[in-house]
Amino acid sequence: MSDDFSPEEREDFALMQKIAQGNESAFEILVERHQLRVIGTIAKMLDDATTAEDLAQQVFVRVWQSASRYQPSAKFTTWLMTITRNLVFNECRRRQRASFIPLENEDGTERDFQDPNAPTATRVIAEKEIQSAVDAAIASLPEAQRLAIVLRRYENMPYEEIAIVLKTTVPAVKSLLFRAREELKTKLQPFLKEG
Repeated sequence: MSDDFSPEEREDFALMQKIAQGNESAFEILVERHQLRVIGTIAKMLDDATTAEDLAQQVFVRVWQSASRYQPSAKFTTWLMTITRNLVFNECRRRQRASFIPLENEDGTERDFQDPNAPTATRVIAEKEIQSAVDAAIASLPEAQRLAIVLRRYENMPYEEIAIVLKTTVPAVKSLLFRAREELKTKLQPFLKEG
């Protein structure tokens, strides 16, 4: 293990060593430490909280099953996000369609984007509209661009770790992020002019 790893990363490695020996308590600690990150990443990728929880369980089952083969050549979280990526991409392929928020209900009526319990202030409505537009724009990106954006923006992951998760190079990650941001700018142009 590299001396560059933080105390938390060293603790993750120690937990993985215990898990490799079948220690369920160590596994529970590891899950508690990382489940919100995994669920959050999956939910942002798929825009589906139920599926996010189901896939997160599968991620941690794979962690348990792979514990004896785990080697700390990178941060544990990078390895964990790689497993997450694989399952999310498989789910995206399974769905074989882009995830988006339709503007109309199934009966053809206009969809109400407002929360009925929210205050009626114009600013709150506008923020919800913008957030919906941002979520829809991110959901419409290709898988790799979407995951790069989620890992960078929401998980604050460095380019080097994103490159490992996506099995690519740092320049390729920067290119993915550049293209994703350009696409998002185009899709969100009406909101950028207003704001």
